[in-house]
Amino acid sequence: MERVADKEKHVKVMTKHDDWLFEQLKDAEFAAEYLNAAGEDDDPKTYLTALRQVVDARGGIASTAEKAHLSRETLYRTLSTRGNPTIRTLNAVLKATGLKFGVTAY
Repeated sequence: MERVADKEKHVKVMTKHDDWLFEQLKDAEFAAEYLNAAGEDDDPKTYLTALRQVVDARGGIASTAEKAHLSRETLYRTLSTRGNPTIRTLNAVLKATGLKFGVTAY
């Protein structure tokens, strides 16, 4: 019975964190830093997962797809962990969320 209680407590903590993150990602500066941090990971899945969270917080899939001139299905596939978006698509999605690409010296 203790394991169930521990699991429920963990789920509640994660839910609170997810809610907090969702609210923070509504802020463009925070969202940009979040994506920059995700971009530091060598696995592109990390960036796509972070971008999906940003899209959800900054308007949702339907709204972002419309602004980016993409179908919802294309955006879902693009932001999946198996997605392989082009620079053009990434740029359109970022622009639709109020963000843009940036490059810094290594």
